[in-house]
This record gives sequence, structure tokens and C-alpha cells, in this order.
Amino acid sequence: MSLYSLIRPILFSLPAESAHQFALASLRVGLGSSLVRDAVSRRLQSEPFSRLKRFGLEFRNPIGLAAGFDKNGSYARELAALGFGFIEVGTVTNEGQGGHPKPRIFRLPKDRALINRLGFNNVGAAQVAENLRRHRPDCILGVNIGKSRSVQIEDAIPDYLASFDAVYDVADYIAINVSSPNTPDLRALQQHQLLEELLAALQQRNDELSKRHSLQEAKPLLLKIAPDLSESEIESIVDVSLRTNVAAIIATNTTVKRDGLRTLMNEVRACGEGGLSGAPLRDLSNQVISFIYRTAHGKLPIIGVGGVFSAEDAWGKICAGASLIQLYTGFIYEGPSVAKRINEGLAAIMQRERIRSIDEAVGSSSRR
Repeated sequence: MSLYSLIRPILFSLPAESAHQFALASLRVGLGSSLVRDAVSRRLQSEPFSRLKRFGLEFRNPIGLAAGFDKNGSYARELAALGFGFIEVGTVTNEGQGGHPKPRIFRLPKDRALINRLGFNNVGAAQVAENLRRHRPDCILGVNIGKSRSVQIEDAIPDYLASFDAVYDVADYIAINVSSPNTPDLRALQQHQLLEELLAALQQRNDELSKRHSLQEAKPLLLKIAPDLSESEIESIVDVSLRTNVAAIIATNTTVKRDGLRTLMNEVRACGEGGLSGAPLRDLSNQVISFIYRTAHGKLPIIGVGGVFSAEDAWGKICAGASLIQLYTGFIYEGPSVAKRINEGLAAIMQRERIRSIDEAVGSSSRR
């Protein structure tokens, strides 16, 4: 029995958002010293793989922490010590905003799931960038940007560009969130024309800023999409992504579906609106990953996220077509050593399958 399995009932007795803030504050206290962080990192950092090269970046392992856990980039340094190969902070917006009224996160323990309607609560892109300058993690850092709630869809591009400008120098890659269900009309930006206009404008700014910062090449621009899209909508997104040189697709965000839950429906309805994450999302996100992989003929890297609790869960996404993995809800349910356990489990699976590189497995089930 792990220490976290003893602590988790105490955390789960608190309101979900209060427990989250307590956990982050505890990380800051426990891992505030560089000496302690280094010691913990040596214990939890599992690197059974050769370094993974993805869209021009080198990852020490394939397991990352998804956006949403560290909204403001205040704890990225401490989180990186827990064995993750990369940390994605945010979602951040150009304007700081408080998000939806509390309570706005709900646990469904019977389903190992969460429902959240946080609504992009963050201190604003400029302050997040400053936080990251002070607390930069010792791993690949992604920053996830979204639309400010007060901005109308027709004015979304200047709003995204302002956030992009603010975080550009601190991010190794920038993820574009057009798929949260908790900002009104945001998912409309996944429509072909609106998406192409947004991505084209961001890539133009990307080229301008890379020259201004004397970079050899523009920074990777990633796109995070919803799991609730039709196949024709995904085909359109893949087409736009390839034509606008998107570096990778993050599949997927949370779902608005409530199918097949073990939790009683009156309890689910009492949680209200919001995005569902965790184990119920696993198969749906795998289907999207596989469809993207087949539609793009393996030419578009995919970060698989949704329902990852174990090495077998991660392996399923890799075989579907993901070349990197992210988790969020799995971290909350499984605890701070989850990245190490998954990495070591993946190494064991690779040995079982007699392969030397994760790349050999990427998309293997989708190709069949």
C-alpha cells in the first residue's frame, strides 16, 4: 500500500478544488528546496527509454502532465520533479479571469472521473509568463492558451495573438485550446474556416517572433481538440493542421458526454455542466487518436490524453497512434509517483513485446 493511498481518503474528504489547492501548496512546501527537488527527482525520474525526439524537441520520457493542473505556472518546477517528461501549464488567457462560480470541480470516484467547469480561471498570460521565468521546470515546458471569456469569437484572433506574444519566450511549445466545453462558443473555433484563419495568424506571428528572438526555427504550435467531433470534422481539422504546419494534435480535451457511467445519474446531474475526464474518456479518446493517425497517415504527431492511469492505458494510446502521453485525472487518483510507475510499466511492456523503441509501437494497432 502506497503512502498516497493512505492520504487520498483525507484529500477526497475535502471539496475537490480545495484539495487541489492544498496538494499544490504541499508540493511547494515539500519541494521548495532545490536539494529536495533533486533528491525526489532522482527517485521518481525513470528513464528506461532513449531520449524521444518529437516535433524538434527532445523529451526524457513520454509521460507529461496535461494543462489544467497548474493553471498559472506557479508549481511547474515542483511538478517536474515528480518524474514527468514534460509539463503543460494553463490554459491561460490574455485577460486574467476568475472562471465560473464554485463549486466547479466534482469527483466521480466510482468511475475514476472528474467533471469540471472551471472556465479558464487564471491570472493572465503576462503574469503566467513571469511566474514561469521564476519557476521554470527542468523538463520540456508547454503553455496552453485559450480565448478570454469577454472576447467574442469574431475577435478571437487578436486575443490569442496577445497571449501567444506574452508566453512565447518561456515556452518550448505552445498549445492552442479551441476545445474546452466551459467557455461559451469556444468549440466553434474548430470549424474549418475559423480554425484555418486562427492557425495561419498564429503561425505568421510565430515566424515573426522566431526571427526577433534569433531562433533557428519557429516554435512548435500544437492544437488541442475535443473528443466529441464527428469523423468529417476531425478530417477537416487534420487537413487544416497539415496545411498550417501544426506540429502535433493533442487528443483529447474533456467530453460533454455522460454515457455508461457507474455513478447514479441523479448524482451526475447534480454536478451540472462541465467536461468529463478520467477513465470514461479512455476509449473515446483512443478512437479519436486512431482516426487522426489513419487520416494523417501517421504524418501528424499526436499527444494522447484521456483516461491514463496505468502503463497499459498509455500503451493503448501509443498503439492507437500517440507518440507522447499526458494525464491529469490519473494523477489525482493515482498520486505523485504515477509517472514513474507508468514509465517503468511501459519499459516492461516493450520488453514483453520485444521492441527497443516506442516509435516501433506508435500506431501499430491503427495500421492493422
